[in-house]
Amino acid sequence: MRLSFVRSTLARTAEAIGPERFREEVIPDLKDLLDDEDDVLLALAEELGKDEFIDVYIGGGVHSHVLLSHLESLAKVEETLVRDKAVASLSNVAKRIPDANFEKNFVELVNRLVESDWFSPKSAACGLIHVAYPRATPVYQQKLLVAFKRCCEDQTPMVRRNAASALKKIAAHVDKASFPVLVEDFKTLSADDQDSVRLLAVENCVSVAEKLSEEEKNNIVKPVVLACGSDRSWRVRYMVANCFTQLVDSLGKQITQNDLVPVFVRLLKDSEAEVRTAASSKVSGVSKLLNRDTVIKDILPCVKTLATDESAPVRASLASDVMGLAPLFGKEGTNEYLLELFLQLLKDDTPDVRLNIIGKLSQVTPVLGLDQLSQHLLPAIIELAEDRQWRVRSAILDYIPLLAEQLGVDFFNDKLSGLCMSWLNDCVFSIREAATNNLRRIASVFGVSWAKAHILPKVMEQLRHRNYLYRTTTLTMISTLAEVFPQSDVQTDLLPLVFILAADPIANIRINAAKTFNLLIPNLETAYIQSEVIPFLADKLLTDRDRDVLFFANVALQTARKKQ
Repeated sequence: MRLSFVRSTLARTAEAIGPERFREEVIPDLKDLLDDEDDVLLALAEELGKDEFIDVYIGGGVHSHVLLSHLESLAKVEETLVRDKAVASLSNVAKRIPDANFEKNFVELVNRLVESDWFSPKSAACGLIHVAYPRATPVYQQKLLVAFKRCCEDQTPMVRRNAASALKKIAAHVDKASFPVLVEDFKTLSADDQDSVRLLAVENCVSVAEKLSEEEKNNIVKPVVLACGSDRSWRVRYMVANCFTQLVDSLGKQITQNDLVPVFVRLLKDSEAEVRTAASSKVSGVSKLLNRDTVIKDILPCVKTLATDESAPVRASLASDVMGLAPLFGKEGTNEYLLELFLQLLKDDTPDVRLNIIGKLSQVTPVLGLDQLSQHLLPAIIELAEDRQWRVRSAILDYIPLLAEQLGVDFFNDKLSGLCMSWLNDCVFSIREAATNNLRRIASVFGVSWAKAHILPKVMEQLRHRNYLYRTTTLTMISTLAEVFPQSDVQTDLLPLVFILAADPIANIRINAAKTFNLLIPNLETAYIQSEVIPFLADKLLTDRDRDVLFFANVALQTARKKQ
């Protein structure tokens, strides 16, 4: 209540007295709220930085400096959420301050925060330096870099952590002449005694490397990566593993091949499962920059060990990435080194592992070709189609249309058609529903003629199924197939089946038949609606004893009459 009251009061007051009086009379009085509870401070910090507040309440960006004193006070608050919101609002307000007043109003504010004795304003300053730096003159830019260095060397870990988080944003704006100063800050933070600071230095390796020559990368960034890769803290090693693809991309192929392979191997063998999980997801990304012999000699043995790792998340992470090695190895190499590994992961006891390997099958199909796929992977895929975990069956189902397009109609009819039809009788509704959409996608690939020859017979079979749930699935199939069938085929081949099901003894099926009529009517010819649909709805469904059937039949009838 208090928050909404504050917001609504500010809005009503601004509307009543106008921007000039609001600036002169209301803004100064907001200081009375700065000693309030944290939730009020949070709301105030958010409101003061909104474009609407600046443009409507105070009359535009030329007056935005009147907000700075309050936001500066909020940036000094110890509560992190309030401080972060104040920093975000200050960043937005800074964009609206005219250049003539920017250094006086904003840069000096940042310097005051840095010079404070308490950790919270200095932490806030770290998040504002990158905003102030691009618009400052060279003299002030040097002052800001000196201020940032003070934050990097501060006695409080929280300030140094915020400095480490801000370094990459500042690095984007510092020119080459001043960059050595930031490099020294980077080295300082990378050697910090707090692991929460060192792990942020890992991300900074990428930002710093972008501004350095190959020799400088080798001398400055590489030692940091090597040190963090064997850090005593698993959290730092995790960050290295998690960022390893970006690290090798920024450092280049030569440094990666010569110096970083041992680091990556250690991470793949790390004692902490979280580190192995992160490293496992980077196998293909790192391997792209390595010689094939190096991958075979150093990386593959680790990969094969990880495929049987005691931690399921590690195996799942590996499964989500390892298929990306197939394009690198080619057909012969995949057959020789990877195929057995893929099959092993496809048969893993953990559903997530199987799901992840299934989701990446498209990376292997172009490499192996149809013959190899049919001989080695297809049996495993068919086995998974009957997996006891419905999510696994669902994942296989989603992959089938892509597989059908790649394999061609003859191969699909021979190997996979029966499998797709069997899903229509799955015990899980989600699978049955997805199977109908699946057949629509396949019909789009193979054409209406194929659908008439191969899907319609199954629809006719489902029509007479003893289980009413499967008869309901027939109506879903009809609705989805109507999306790809021409209008004339909908009327001659699909709608007569709806007429049959509309007379089913189960009320739920008659309800769904009425809903299906409503869905199909917009795509029918007007003459057909008048001669066939409206009489049937009026004479049959609108005389039904079930109230729900009557309701949906009436909805369909109204749709039909509008179509007229």
